[in-house]
Amino acid sequence: MKTSVSDRTASSAAAGPAAAAPAAALATDRPRADAARWPDVAHGPRGSATRTAVTRLLVQRALAALPLRTALGDAPVTGDEGPLVRVHDPEAFFRRIGTDGLIGFGESYMAGEWEADDLVGALTVLASHLTSLVPRPLQRLRGTWARRRPSGQRNTLEGARQNVHRHYDLSNDLFALFLDPTMTYSSAVFRKRPVVWSDLADAQHRKIDRLLDLAGVGDGTRLLEIGTGWGELALRAAARGARVVSVTLSQEQRDLATSRIAQAGHADRVSVELCDYRQVTGRYDAVVSVEMIEAVGADYWPVYFDTLERLLLPGGRIALQAITMPHARMLATRTTYTWIHKYIFPGGLIPSVEAIAQHTAAAGLRMRENDGYGGHYAETLRLWRERFTQRSAEVDALGFDPVFRRMWEFYLAYSEAGFRAGYLDVRQLLLTRATTTARDGGLR
Repeated sequence: MKTSVSDRTASSAAAGPAAAAPAAALATDRPRADAARWPDVAHGPRGSATRTAVTRLLVQRALAALPLRTALGDAPVTGDEGPLVRVHDPEAFFRRIGTDGLIGFGESYMAGEWEADDLVGALTVLASHLTSLVPRPLQRLRGTWARRRPSGQRNTLEGARQNVHRHYDLSNDLFALFLDPTMTYSSAVFRKRPVVWSDLADAQHRKIDRLLDLAGVGDGTRLLEIGTGWGELALRAAARGARVVSVTLSQEQRDLATSRIAQAGHADRVSVELCDYRQVTGRYDAVVSVEMIEAVGADYWPVYFDTLERLLLPGGRIALQAITMPHARMLATRTTYTWIHKYIFPGGLIPSVEAIAQHTAAAGLRMRENDGYGGHYAETLRLWRERFTQRSAEVDALGFDPVFRRMWEFYLAYSEAGFRAGYLDVRQLLLTRATTTARDGGLR
């Protein structure tokens, strides 16, 4: 490992799902947050009494209209249906939301100030009603109360390296606890339902094979992979006879991917380089990039697609797997600083299909195929979340404290809820050149 346990935990704090729990588990002791690692969780915002009171009124009114049951402090449960949300410390809960919105909502969970008997279920209800939770007059004034992303999270060459480091270099051992043996950290494509843990590795291979087929990868293909992960796609491409250059900004991922590739006997076919996609040279028959565009940032989408076009040989194919969100929501929130940005994926932005289409066209590329399967991501996340929860003692043994564990549980549940509510989707896209360019010997 290249970082100490304390460094890893602190870095996640600076950057910043549990399985359904029985009702008795809702009264668990609240974790004690280390103020040095988790300053905003430990101390919480000051907030004004008036703002907290107004927030309480608005939030209670919104929750009452949803299929949720709620209990504030020692008050009886209200609501007749849905998951139970129990707020142990209503004053802190409403103060955090009143001051920091959804960032405060997530930090309140990290602090143990609220629980749910079905966390994914509760978050799915909220995600399904996201556009109606905030009164319309306040939505129109979003720019006056929503926090804007810090400039330090922009994906410049150095910024992108730091943003990737803060998530993917946490610990290979941590990711190995909840990922399947392929170490694949993106949506699987399942063959059948119901989905169980033993299906996951096979479903990840099916996803990878679909992408390789989409890109036309076979014997002799010169393949560029943007975003190595831990090497599984490169391994399967090499097994087809392709020659692969795979680039990543994560030292931890590169180290493990290189080791796995060597052990599989493909070191002569695969090169894993610590390199930004903007600095890649050469030209390739095929380019594959799996759930990497979300880390590019809207400012750099034109550069990303121009780079794909520049690196593609005549007749080449590009296969992308991308998480997407509705275009209107992307436009409304593209500059907003969220809990995910603060604690999980600094600098990221999930694109819409419309935004991808716009930027591909501007780069001289054409979207040839576009298949979505968001329900499969929900199931992938469920398996990861359940696995993470079951192995909580091993997470602790790696040196990650209870606040980190609650943060990660919330992240996995929050993401799963987004797919279950249809707020998020995941798509496999095929891009090719719209025309032959001067670089290819003339225009067509």
